[in-house]
Amino acid sequence: MGWGWPRCKWPAAKPAWPSAWWSRVPEEEEAVAAGGTGHSEETLQLNLGDLDLTSDEFILDEVDIHIQANLEDALVQEALKTGVDLRQYSKQVEMELQQIENASIKDYIKESKNIASLHTQITACDAVLERMEAMLSSFQSDLSSISCEIQTLQEQSVAMNVRLRNRQAVRGRLSQLVDELVVPNIMISTILETPVTEQGFLEQLHELNNKINAVKEQAFRETMACADVADILDKLKAKAVAKIREFILQKIYSFRKPMTNYQIPQNALLKYRFFYQFLLGHERSVAKEVRDEYLETMSKIYLSYFKSYTSRLMKVQYEEVAEKEDLMGVEDTAKKGFFSKPSLRNRNTIFTLGNRGSVIGGAELEGPIIVPHSAQKSDVRYPFESLFRSQHYALLDNSCREYLFLCDFFLVTGNPALDLFNAVMGKTLAMFLKHMDAYVSDCYDSIAVFLSIHIVLRFKAITAKRNVPAIDKYWDTLLEMLWPRFEHILELNIQSIQNTDPQKLGFLDTRPHYVRRGAGPPPCGKGGRRPPALPCPGQPRGPRRDGEILSRPLGRGVPLCTVDLWNSWPQGGGGWPLASLELRMLRKQASAG
Repeated sequence: MGWGWPRCKWPAAKPAWPSAWWSRVPEEEEAVAAGGTGHSEETLQLNLGDLDLTSDEFILDEVDIHIQANLEDALVQEALKTGVDLRQYSKQVEMELQQIENASIKDYIKESKNIASLHTQITACDAVLERMEAMLSSFQSDLSSISCEIQTLQEQSVAMNVRLRNRQAVRGRLSQLVDELVVPNIMISTILETPVTEQGFLEQLHELNNKINAVKEQAFRETMACADVADILDKLKAKAVAKIREFILQKIYSFRKPMTNYQIPQNALLKYRFFYQFLLGHERSVAKEVRDEYLETMSKIYLSYFKSYTSRLMKVQYEEVAEKEDLMGVEDTAKKGFFSKPSLRNRNTIFTLGNRGSVIGGAELEGPIIVPHSAQKSDVRYPFESLFRSQHYALLDNSCREYLFLCDFFLVTGNPALDLFNAVMGKTLAMFLKHMDAYVSDCYDSIAVFLSIHIVLRFKAITAKRNVPAIDKYWDTLLEMLWPRFEHILELNIQSIQNTDPQKLGFLDTRPHYVRRGAGPPPCGKGGRRPPALPCPGQPRGPRRDGEILSRPLGRGVPLCTVDLWNSWPQGGGGWPLASLELRMLRKQASAG
């Protein structure tokens, strides 16, 4: 490169000059090299191509367009500016290209094996890629089909899920229906062979009861499967009813044995109260038979027991009881007949309270009842109020227990329970009332009647505390019987005092009058002051205070001191004597004087 201009990096591609120029340059160079001028007319033949202006095909407009396009080329503009000889530059470029081509050919020849190997590898890779393309194409088609299958499977899964939920719902109801209707073999064998007292029989009886009720409910819904088990259930029900009936009747018949503690079979029946519930639900006729048999049996047992107990109890009563003549104001100088026997009774005990008031105390009120044969062996006697307490405490205890048993075993409350109780205890209560009416109508012992009233009131409170209203009517009837008799005895004593002639009582000492002493100690309060007297009978009075006993008027002419005595007598027992008159002693003193 001996030229004086700076070397520039020309592009490998030829400029966009006319091809005739490039083809002519070597020929001209060869002619110059041969020594010629290259411009002779004979030897110079220029192949101007598109630049030949003498050609008929030359179009001036197109030449201008090509010249203008070449002049706008950046390399041409740079060459024109620097004044480069285009021929020399073209030759240089041609030589460089030839050298590069030769070097490239040598490199290709040198690397021919590698190129061949590379060609082989490229061919193999191309085959592999072709196969992969085919495989991926098939895989794409497979994915498309798989996508369709997944969508189909998803739809099938949703449908199967819906069917599963429906079947589960049907299974829940159907399994419950099957469980309710199917009769297992263990139930059949237990109902037919097992004794009713075993726990297994009771459990299977509960299951049988549930199945019978379920079959009835499903039969109402017209379930066809009920017809398959109805016959088996009817036979099992008949067998169970027969065994239960026999068991309960045997327990009821055991009450009739002498000296039987009927509370033991009652407790056994309470343990199997479901038996009666089963009979009541499925065989009402058998349930009614069992109930009627129990009511009749217990009614006879209670009547026999209390009738015998009352008759034996009255044999241990005190022989010395108040009679019609034993009044506060009756004289002891009545003439006796020739054949009349002298009275051996000490009349002081008739009007003396002593320890008789303890019968309404807390310890003795609910204490053990009197055993008549033990008292007869010990030769022990009791006042009427003690016998009354023992008799009615036994009645109270048995009545409460019987009422609760009827409610628990026969599944009744309210008026039906009261009706069953009256069927059991009605005859006994009527016997009690008849006995009390007969005794009270001829009783003149005011202390006994008075204490009996208190006993009734306390027993009535006990039954209310135990929530047993069965004998409330009996207590009220008893009070309506005792109160008038108590008032009548008081009126007799008051009338006797009013009719007494003091002149016939003989010599009187300086002590208080025997009538006043018979009425108890003077009713004085603290500090020797007399407490406020209660109004006389017939006079309006306020509500009765706790401890007041006399709550109804005794009639006209009742002395105020007598009313004070009865109303101020303490309620706990063991207080002042009701009427400790010593009439016999006073009259003896008067006769001696």
